[in-house]
Amino acid sequence: MIVEETALAGVKVITPRKLGDHRGFFSETYNRQAFAAAGVPVEFVQDNQSLSAQPGTIRGLHFQTPPFAQDKLVRVVRGAIFDVAVDLRASSPTFGQYVSVELSAANWRQLLIPIGFAHGFCTLEPDTEVVYKVTNYYSAAHDKGLAWDDEALGIAWPTPKERAILSEKDRKHPLLRDLAAAFE
Repeated sequence: MIVEETALAGVKVITPRKLGDHRGFFSETYNRQAFAAAGVPVEFVQDNQSLSAQPGTIRGLHFQTPPFAQDKLVRVVRGAIFDVAVDLRASSPTFGQYVSVELSAANWRQLLIPIGFAHGFCTLEPDTEVVYKVTNYYSAAHDKGLAWDDEALGIAWPTPKERAILSEKDRKHPLLRDLAAAFE
């Protein structure tokens, strides 16, 4: 597995090894011992999967507050996404900054998003399926969001705002300036 640092401390791009032959391929996408040896000591408790039928579907920007905050390991099993992590750690020198990575079934990359970050993505292909592992259970009371199109974030989304496909919930998230501090 290859582990690459990003411009935001803690956010990592992980590319698992893929072994292929005439039948197809095999890949160990997560191994707790291998991750710990690579400096990523996370233990996941839940797997989630989403399907987005149309390109330009935006999900996010989501996070859970303590004590249900979550690390996430995101990968794409079909299609492609523009994946985003936004630093929400109030004391961080990169507070309010983001990193983006293209994840696809073809490039087999994963994005590790630690606690203290909002996460969201935009689908780039039809029928895109995203699978992600989390280190804490879902809690509706701790489920929060940040406006995906907040100009203060400056995220260069690959789809125009007027053509973005969002849930009603994701249309109503607050701007960064109006967000209560959730992470120190």
